[in-house]
Amino acid sequence: MRRIVNKRLVVIESPLAGDVEKNRAYAKACLLDSLRRHEAPFASHLLYAQDGTLDDNDPEQRELGLEAGFAWGDVADVVAVYVDLGVSSGMQRGIKRAQQLGQPVEYRRILGGSDGAEKQA
Repeated sequence: MRRIVNKRLVVIESPLAGDVEKNRAYAKACLLDSLRRHEAPFASHLLYAQDGTLDDNDPEQRELGLEAGFAWGDVADVVAVYVDLGVSSGMQRGIKRAQQLGQPVEYRRILGGSDGAEKQA
């Protein structure tokens, strides 16, 4: 695939379920962190689970969103897993899929502590 803009394509993995408003705010902070790293991030759970799109509480709709996110993930350069709030089951699926594809997985924190990334293949 030819790219005109030379930025790493990054899939953002962060939790959504539970305290949804807190987790959405966190996911937006993760996007900002990735942008500040001069990356091109994509967080499917922010896009597909918006009001009026898919209902993350409906298993069939949740699966549609996960699969659409995985399709984007197939072309990503890296999967960035933001772990400050824990790792959800959806995040675990994204990590497993990335590992199956041989994509790099980076574990990141943005809430205090280290701002670096731990790389894991």
